[in-house]
Amino acid sequence: MIHVYNTLTRKKEPFRPLEEGKIKMYVCGPTVYNYIHIGNARSTVAFDTIRRYFTYRGYEVAYVSNFTDVDDKIIRAAKELGQTAPEVADKFIEAFYADTEALEVEKPTHAPRVMENIPDIIAFVEVLIGNGYAYESDGDVYYRTRRFKKYGELSRMSIDDLELGASNRLGDETDKKEDPIDFALWKAAKEGEISWDSPWGKGRPGWHIECSVMATKYLGDTIDIHAGGQDLAFPHHENEIAQSEAKTHQTFANYWMHNGFVTMNDEKMSKSIGNVVLVKDLREKHDPKALRFFMATAHYRRPINYSIEVIEEAKTNLNRIETAYFNASHRLEQAEETRDTDTADLNQLEAYKMDFIEHMDDDFQAQNGITVVYDLVRFINRYMDAAAVSKEVLKRALALIEEFMYVFGITIEMSEELLDVDVEKLIEERETARKERNFQRADEIRDLLKEQNILLEDTPQGIRWKRGE
Repeated sequence: MIHVYNTLTRKKEPFRPLEEGKIKMYVCGPTVYNYIHIGNARSTVAFDTIRRYFTYRGYEVAYVSNFTDVDDKIIRAAKELGQTAPEVADKFIEAFYADTEALEVEKPTHAPRVMENIPDIIAFVEVLIGNGYAYESDGDVYYRTRRFKKYGELSRMSIDDLELGASNRLGDETDKKEDPIDFALWKAAKEGEISWDSPWGKGRPGWHIECSVMATKYLGDTIDIHAGGQDLAFPHHENEIAQSEAKTHQTFANYWMHNGFVTMNDEKMSKSIGNVVLVKDLREKHDPKALRFFMATAHYRRPINYSIEVIEEAKTNLNRIETAYFNASHRLEQAEETRDTDTADLNQLEAYKMDFIEHMDDDFQAQNGITVVYDLVRFINRYMDAAAVSKEVLKRALALIEEFMYVFGITIEMSEELLDVDVEKLIEERETARKERNFQRADEIRDLLKEQNILLEDTPQGIRWKRGE
């Protein structure tokens, strides 16, 4: 059984969906005012990997991830770029898809935008006003935070802490509130800003109400999993719970999941700090599959420290997996139908699968899951040292690599070129095969190297090689 760490309870719990075999999962998406950096991509990749694992385990996943396409940052960007807010949002949604497709992120079942759901947001706010959980004040609408008795359970924030923080705030907005800790559901329009008609005058939604509306609209009043970055637990997710449960009187989400930050030099990556690396820039210089591999093979709740060196290391590890896959695929053509040792080898492969599932069932321990893949690669490399191999074993080994790497979001294919260390290893293996008069294997390796445009030359000092033009 899969176990999930629930932020709400601070413990791992057996995962039991609302409906057997089906999962309703909502992940907070980006505010589209700029290109995404790898800190933003971490959440997208982490929960795409988890979604893939659920699918691998046989679940049907309804996966919703939104776009916040109206916001103070978008309005500000529109002014700076001389564009409308919708034009800015369209531009960066397109850029988001370009980056995430390069990272092999599967598109959500639904990807709603705030601007497309304004009538639903207004209707939701009206219900909250009608049942006393919200109030209008000079064109704004605020949520009565203190009335929701469970407020703070997710983030472990107390009303006293909120009061202390709010006591230092000044300004017109605070003057409009009944209580300084109340938060905005609807904001009255300022001159020149994008706005919509509402019962309280022209305005636009507050940030938190958007996700409450879109999650319940597309998935229902109660969902299985709500997820996002750990920085969203407060106030965003806390406010979502308050809004949603005040309206529906149902549990909003049964499991809350939060991913860790990406750091650079052990400092959180953030646009406000200025230490960001944009995905679009990174993938121009490096294989985006290596970036995906780096993020997908780390445990989602742990922080990961970014550097060029770790991307290069990920590229090397990924290349070795792909090389083993390529070599085994090539060897498959000459493999025997059966061998006496097939049962033992097939049992070993089944053990790898069970190990992988055991690690991933334990709150998606991807860092342990990938070690199983490395063990499988070592098995394949040792197995192919034999003079004769079995098709059944190779086919099962190849299928396992494909299964495991699907979970990590990597389409297995041979890299454009072998690493030097892999070429040297293959040449050494070919020489050993020739000495042992295993000419079939020697020819296989020769053909493999030829396909990779590796040119061999016999010299008195031994085999030399170079890459073809």
